[in-house]
Amino acid sequence: MKKLSNDEGYMKQAIRLAKKAEGNGDVPIGCVIVHDGRVIARGYNRRNIDKTTLAHAELMAIKKASKVLGDWRLEDCVMYVTLEPCQMCAGAIVQARIPKVVIGCMNPKAGCAGSILNLFDVARFNHQVETVRGVLEDECSELMKDFFAKLREQKKRQISGQA
Repeated sequence: MKKLSNDEGYMKQAIRLAKKAEGNGDVPIGCVIVHDGRVIARGYNRRNIDKTTLAHAELMAIKKASKVLGDWRLEDCVMYVTLEPCQMCAGAIVQARIPKVVIGCMNPKAGCAGSILNLFDVARFNHQVETVRGVLEDECSELMKDFFAKLREQKKRQISGQA
């Protein structure tokens, strides 16, 4: 059996959190933040449960990590997230001074770490973010595809009265 790299191991933890979000009816996105080789914060999408736009996996994890470290600056941390961050989360990552983000799969419809634009690499910002893309990409991508296929099927059944 192949030994997982550290990046893959942490991404596996983020995937487990994404599945938790899916179990709650939210888009399956999970996130962990690592400091000095240990996970200090976890987050998963909670928009539907919390009824707020702000309940993204990355924001949940940033809030927890800041509390653990007692600082809003997360300068010695690495974030692992199953889906490329949106503009809100990418902005929060830059603001939190997170130096590195490891992404499972890209988000061509809303991603702001290279897909639509790259907020992590704007030279005029006071902080740039190193990005690693494609860690356990197939697994992360399948989570998203399966979730939205099920959602489309549910809507189809509702429309045809089979709900």
